[in-house]
Amino acid sequence: MSKIIPIGPYHPLQEEPELFKLYCEGEIVKDVKWETGYNHRGIEKLSESKTFDQVFFLVERVCGICSTSHPFAFANCIEEIGEIEVPNRAKYIRTIIAELERIHSHLLWVGLAGHFLGYNTVFMWAWKYREPVLDLFEKISGNRNSYAMFKIGGVRRDIENDKIPEIKKILDLVKKKTDLLTGAVMDDPVIHARTKGVGILTKEDIIDFAAVGPTARASGIAIDVRKDDPYAAYPLINWKVITAEEGDVFAKAKVRLLEMYESVSIIEQCLDGLKKEPEGQTEIVVKNIPEGIGTGHAEAPRGEVFHFAKTNGSNYPVRHKIRAPSYVNIATFKKSCIGQTISDATISLAAVDPCYCCTERLASVYDFGSGHKILGGEELIRISQKQTDKLLKL
Repeated sequence: MSKIIPIGPYHPLQEEPELFKLYCEGEIVKDVKWETGYNHRGIEKLSESKTFDQVFFLVERVCGICSTSHPFAFANCIEEIGEIEVPNRAKYIRTIIAELERIHSHLLWVGLAGHFLGYNTVFMWAWKYREPVLDLFEKISGNRNSYAMFKIGGVRRDIENDKIPEIKKILDLVKKKTDLLTGAVMDDPVIHARTKGVGILTKEDIIDFAAVGPTARASGIAIDVRKDDPYAAYPLINWKVITAEEGDVFAKAKVRLLEMYESVSIIEQCLDGLKKEPEGQTEIVVKNIPEGIGTGHAEAPRGEVFHFAKTNGSNYPVRHKIRAPSYVNIATFKKSCIGQTISDATISLAAVDPCYCCTERLASVYDFGSGHKILGGEELIRISQKQTDKLLKL
């Protein structure tokens, strides 16, 4: 007889509430189901009541760890509608912020992964070495998180050329500490035993689930928005997409660690690019956004962030749709977990670096007083499709 082992909705593994039910026979997971809807915040609907400039501050709050990825994708979306070409200096600054965020996000994940495995030395090292990166954010933007750097047509703050040597000095420190951390992870036999051959996703699995980011690249699928559909300063510099073939938890860790080196190289090249561009040219003045439909995406630390917007010539979007990478990556847990032992299930889930609040969607509508169900998921989908068709005809 199978037994149910719950993970969540409140669990040390999860930063946010979500319920996973593991159906087990003995120690082996035979099936998994999950329940969502604990953390829905209605950001897409809120966006429709905000000006374009206000939306940037709103979408920064979709995810605290990816607080630049969503403004980046939204900026790309609206600038596509307005056919706006951003100055090169702004492109470099945008890219620097995005890659610093990738480094701090990957360090956070490596630390948490070590903690989940009981290797708290890795946890403490990773979080300690992440501090200089957060200090850099504070030097550049004034904030250690939610940097408020993006706006339509450019960025809100310049990175003065006299700050570049100091930034490069901190990056050199980050590289040295990353060497130490990478060596600890790549050479430790206990980490190998706990992560190699665990939570494997094949190339076919990645394609079936449409997974993105390090989750896909760790299975040999070299997809990366920065390379596949270049934006900002990515086509102006040299860098490579990091991949692995094994598809297990160890491969996902390896991809993230090696990506940090690429991120440092990208930032250094962007800093050199800033020296060639006139200081102060960080934006172009945008007076209005025309009517239209646009899409924008960016490569967040977890994978592709996608934003869709429809405008009507006013100062706010009339429709705004967001898809975060965890929306597709979490679903791969159905494949990576089944057949694993209970002890390996949690690290298999953590390996995709899940973010739950950015994946939440309204699943059903109930009358608060009676508890009677008014609308289910299928009805909500039909209403949404009907509303989308209506907007497309406007």
